[in-house]
Amino acid sequence: APIVKLEEVAVTTGEEDEDPILDLKAKLYRFDKEGNQWKERGVGNVKLLKHKVNGKVRLVMRQSKTLKICANHFVIPTMTVQEHSGNDKSCVWHAADFADGNLKEEMFCIRFASVENCKTFMETVQEVAESQGKKEENKDATVTADLLDKLSVGESKSDGKEDTVVASNTKEAVKDEAKTEEDKKDEAASKA
Repeated sequence: APIVKLEEVAVTTGEEDEDPILDLKAKLYRFDKEGNQWKERGVGNVKLLKHKVNGKVRLVMRQSKTLKICANHFVIPTMTVQEHSGNDKSCVWHAADFADGNLKEEMFCIRFASVENCKTFMETVQEVAESQGKKEENKDATVTADLLDKLSVGESKSDGKEDTVVASNTKEAVKDEAKTEEDKKDEAASKA
């Protein structure tokens, strides 16, 4: 029998509302500008996760043993993944990453065990980035169409002169009110 009884605690990873598109084992590096060299970020599984509601896709990688987050950023339309020069098992890309808890522009390099995995990763990320761009364009077009539907062009019986007259009448009324208040102040001052 156990010495201490512990209650079960529900653990959330933040990935519950997302479907995995890709899951590959790899080693991740980030480029250190100050030292002008690549620094290892961790070994683990890199995942592309698509949100079930909004359809946004993010790249998440956790270290195998500690489950510490190595990379966490959205795949955006402008993101391009390129083969790392001289190594067909690795590729590089830029992203605004949130792995350390604050948004920071990073340059990543990821190395896979096989050329096939690297190609799969590159192709999948490229497809996702392109689809995210189309989704944004479609969303913008839908928003614009909705706004245009709300706008209606109708002929009015007046030629617009009445509106102008009303506007100028209101300006005059405001001026008259201001004058009467000044007159009241002047009268009060002259009596004193």
